[in-house]
Amino acid sequence: MRARIAQSLARAGIPGAYEGARRFVTSERLISRSHFARYLVEAGHAKETRDVFKRYLVKGKPGYVEHTWATLPQAVEWIHAAGGQAVIAHPGRYKVTATGMRRLLGEFRDHGGDAIEVLSPSHTPAQFDEYATYARVFGLLASTGSDYHGPGEGWLDLGDLPPLPAGVTPVWMTW
Repeated sequence: MRARIAQSLARAGIPGAYEGARRFVTSERLISRSHFARYLVEAGHAKETRDVFKRYLVKGKPGYVEHTWATLPQAVEWIHAAGGQAVIAHPGRYKVTATGMRRLLGEFRDHGGDAIEVLSPSHTPAQFDEYATYARVFGLLASTGSDYHGPGEGWLDLGDLPPLPAGVTPVWMTW
């Protein structure tokens, strides 16, 4: 995927994007869309990373590459095989109904999923409570995440989220 993003950007007249993105990581395997975005800002193609995502990395724009997604059982299996815990990340960003969310969480749990991200900068305080309730109802652990990509990359910095709501078990309690 990384090479395809770089090739697409090169065809659009932005050579060197792969090497530019590579400068932001310690290993080539870690290059993500956010690293391409940081490079494009640095190279003067956009003022800030959110502009890059709108102008270059969305469907129909140079730099967009269609994702090939794993199935839910595959993803959970791979995460567990690597020694990790499978967590539904920032569920408030998914465009699903309440019924769809309950179906997703039931399937996720049934396939061995471990936790749901309750606190995220993309969630509202009302959603903190909503996802804490889902964690309790579906027997999932609760996580928190900053979605931190670097200083000044988001509206919250590391450590700025509130504590998890009462009555949930933090994912780190099982470590």
